[in-house]
Amino acid sequence: MRTFLVVALGLTCALQALAADMPPKPVRLGLCAACHGETGMAQIPGAPNLAGQKLDYLRKALKDYRDGSRDVPLMRAAIGPVSDADLDQLARWYSAQTPPPQAAGQP
Repeated sequence: MRTFLVVALGLTCALQALAADMPPKPVRLGLCAACHGETGMAQIPGAPNLAGQKLDYLRKALKDYRDGSRDVPLMRAAIGPVSDADLDQLARWYSAQTPPPQAAGQP
């Protein structure tokens, strides 16, 4: 019985630590999720998966779309006048998501 309690306590602590690492869901996630999925897995053909991308890459890419450095009208319209804080929340959210494992035999 003691072993069971020790294991249960350990799992509880581990799950709480994992949950603490997950950033809060961004308020502006809705429009992004329409194409990229709430967990960063694309919902439409041609939209890239964002789950697990590097935080700095996502942060820069979002700023570049917003500021027009990356000339993709759809992304610029979707992002609109978003603050740096909102962009940071989105980047943190998607970088913290776990992409599904690659199927065996896929490049």
